[in-house]
Amino acid sequence: MAKKSDVKYYGTGRRKSSVARVYLSAGKGEITVNGRSIDEYFGTEILKTIVRQPLVVTGTEGKFDINVTVKGGGTTGQAGAVRHGISRALLEADADYRPALKKEGFLTRDPRMKERKKYGLKKARRAPQFSKR
Repeated sequence: MAKKSDVKYYGTGRRKSSVARVYLSAGKGEITVNGRSIDEYFGTEILKTIVRQPLVVTGTEGKFDINVTVKGGGTTGQAGAVRHGISRALLEADADYRPALKKEGFLTRDPRMKERKKYGLKKARRAPQFSKR
């Protein structure tokens, strides 16, 4: 029989081109991102706050150890992806958190992506310079 401490909850978070795989397990509240502590991985205080938002909203700070693997994109996109993943994993842990997380918008996948480059243009919308002569 699996103990309560052995249970792991999983959530996938995405934002822009970043993808985060989040594992929640009962613990003291340590957050590990790509094998490093959250303070080491995310330099600014704003990014750390973004990552911790779902825990603050649900009142579960210090109850779960979080292990994250995140790939792609920049630091802000990765922080958003981790937040999305943590929110989804918390839902798996307890469905009662849904209204609070939904109200804050943490369960919504941010659809904004980089637009693809079109042929005949230099970037997605940037046309080559035009000269009459």
